Amino acid sequence: MPLQPIDGRRQVPAPHDGIGSTDMTRIPMMGTEHAGTGGRNGSVVTASGSREPGGDDRSNTAIITRTKPRTKRPSLYRVLLLNDDYTPMEFVVLVVERFFNKTHEDAYRIMMHVHQNGVGECGVFTYEVAETKVTQVMDFARKHQHPLQCVMEKK
Repeated sequence: MPLQPIDGRRQVPAPHDGIGSTDMTRIPMMGTEHAGTGGRNGSVVTASGSREPGGDDRSNTAIITRTKPRTKRPSLYRVLLLNDDYTPMEFVVLVVERFFNKTHEDAYRIMMHVHQNGVGECGVFTYEVAETKVTQVMDFARKHQHPLQCVMEKK
């Protein structure tokens, strides 16, 4: 992998499509007279361990490689509506449209799925978003005196 100099002492690998990013830094070793050169006649050790032309077998430059860790994707949670015998179908459609940003047709389809199967998925979200949606739906249902239940489960 060819190195691209940023300044006289610091070099990083050329852009690539690999996972994570690698930062390669040239650090002159103690007792060197020429910072940034590898040997007496200016050889440089590359990332693969080979020497560039004009060098001998001794090197006064060390290469340190650091790989930055990748961020883990957050866990996802399904937000589910549970069927009951008392909440009107129109109210369930309203809830799905309002809190899950669904069209009237999608909300009706979800409501019918809940009605026929006892449970229906309204969306998949990160933990905090799912928790907020469950709380909003439950508060809205209680405010309107309906026993509608909304829960979340890990996907």
